[in-house]
Amino acid sequence: MTIKLAAHYYEQFDADYTLDIPAESFEGWKSAKMEIAPEHTAIVLMHGWDTGMLEQYPGWYRMVEYLPRAEEICRTIFPQLLSSVRGSGIKLFHVVGGGDYYKDYPGYSNTVRLAGPESAPFEKIESEPILDKLRKFKVQLGNHNAEDVQNGFENLDFAKEAKPVGDEGIAKDTHQLFALCKEHGVNHLIYAGFAVNWCLLLSPGGMAEMSKHGVMCSVLRQAVTAVENKETARGQICKQIALWRVALAFGYVFDVDDLIRAIDSTNS
Repeated sequence: MTIKLAAHYYEQFDADYTLDIPAESFEGWKSAKMEIAPEHTAIVLMHGWDTGMLEQYPGWYRMVEYLPRAEEICRTIFPQLLSSVRGSGIKLFHVVGGGDYYKDYPGYSNTVRLAGPESAPFEKIESEPILDKLRKFKVQLGNHNAEDVQNGFENLDFAKEAKPVGDEGIAKDTHQLFALCKEHGVNHLIYAGFAVNWCLLLSPGGMAEMSKHGVMCSVLRQAVTAVENKETARGQICKQIALWRVALAFGYVFDVDDLIRAIDSTNS
């Protein structure tokens, strides 16, 4: 059985060179009802962390301005979303990182068994003094916040709304997530979590690496936020650009409420 969802995609054509800005003639955002197969689909909740409170780690919050938005999504979006997914034929996987808070969960032990030995690390180019100086300068930026960031990561845990239930699959990298996909016959991952323009795209287990394995990677619009900067934060422009990038390069953008309605109508 399949379920139908409004799949949002982007038509990046045709540029009209009679205009001052040729790209302004692009068709832009469109949507179409598309079928997805629950038995071949998984929701991926990535880096659904409990990051403590501003009062505990003020330096971390000063460096990572999206943390309050992530907390709000955990409180307001995840409970109903995850409840619906857990009652459907769609798998729920968790992608973790940043500590060892996940290692005692049965879902992680199962994944380690499935995945087998870790893949060899990427070979790295040798550094030299000038490159060392360039890297050192970047690392030193924001040093006054470093202690709070380190302390936060040392006490990292799942957000209470994002904790795995039972033996839900848990993966710390692409090697392990791909093993879960193979074991469960999953070829389409729909991501939720933090942050859509950073970890969800480029961290281990993110879209860039999983797409190399032939897995389609989509995203749930309301279940993600982005790393923003001074110039973009007010309008969350980086999130909008990231959603466009997902739609253009990886998969589709889906809406949480539409997914929940589709699941509920299938189960009724």
